[in-house]
Amino acid sequence: MSTSESLSFNPVDNDRLARLSGPLDENLKQIETGLDVVIQRRGEAFRVQGPAAKLAVEALTRLYLQADKQDISIDDVQLSLVELRQQPSSAEQEESPVLATRRGDLRGRTPNQARYIKAIQQHDVTFGIGPAGTGKTYLAVACAVDAMERDAVKRIVLVRPAVEAGEKLGFLPGDLAQKVDPYLRPLYDALYDLMGFDRVTRLFEKNLIEIAPLAYMRGRTLNHAFIILDEAQNTTPEQMKMFLTRIGFGSKAVITGDVTQIDLARHQKSGLVEVERILGQVRGIHFHHFTSNDVVRHPLVQKIVDAYDQYQSKQDEKS
Repeated sequence: MSTSESLSFNPVDNDRLARLSGPLDENLKQIETGLDVVIQRRGEAFRVQGPAAKLAVEALTRLYLQADKQDISIDDVQLSLVELRQQPSSAEQEESPVLATRRGDLRGRTPNQARYIKAIQQHDVTFGIGPAGTGKTYLAVACAVDAMERDAVKRIVLVRPAVEAGEKLGFLPGDLAQKVDPYLRPLYDALYDLMGFDRVTRLFEKNLIEIAPLAYMRGRTLNHAFIILDEAQNTTPEQMKMFLTRIGFGSKAVITGDVTQIDLARHQKSGLVEVERILGQVRGIHFHHFTSNDVVRHPLVQKIVDAYDQYQSKQDEKS
């Protein structure tokens, strides 16, 4: 059922209205896409049509207040939409841990993300399982940076399985390190964002941050380290066991992955799918699940995830 809402900002502040709307009304288009509404603007007056019209009006009001002191970027719009969809209570908002990183405002954007951060802080081993864009890896890296800043760990170790998503490593140029580097790029990007390029470079030189393929973990024991295994859906059960048994004294591990995007050969089982059945009742290990509601990316990503889930459900019913 379609609804209509009207909104007018008085007194008129054209500069603020321009910051709210964005270049060529790009911010308004983002709200339309994210909430499936139609926004009509005439000066300071807005008319919103669609099932989520009230939510869109709330988004416009929140962003208009924000536009008093700064330009409104597309990122600001998308983060605001994520928070509005979740509608966390004030108590949940206050309880979301703030992490000690270069980004002073970094926290869980949804109640589920806030619970994920708390779970990582409270458990020695945490599994973050869910679709793309839910912040599994980024928040895990942020927790690792926070732990290092508080001297809770001495080093950070970031690990990924070097599994090709349809492409072959052998055809990529360079030696093994150069071939694997593109697979680790998201981890580099998160570190640079949270600590700054210069500091990350210095920590790499001192070997206080290490990024390595999963195969390099065999035979090692990691003490007083914050270890993250990313893209864990592409580990075999044997590799998952090998990784988990690398954890030494004073260490914390976070394992992240999306069980709907497995790139292993058809005959191979995913270690991430199997591990919850094996370790689900082990004290000190926490399994945290995300849904499309936690997606903090372009508004279409949530719709894409939901569409694929619905399609898979129909396929499962047929088979």
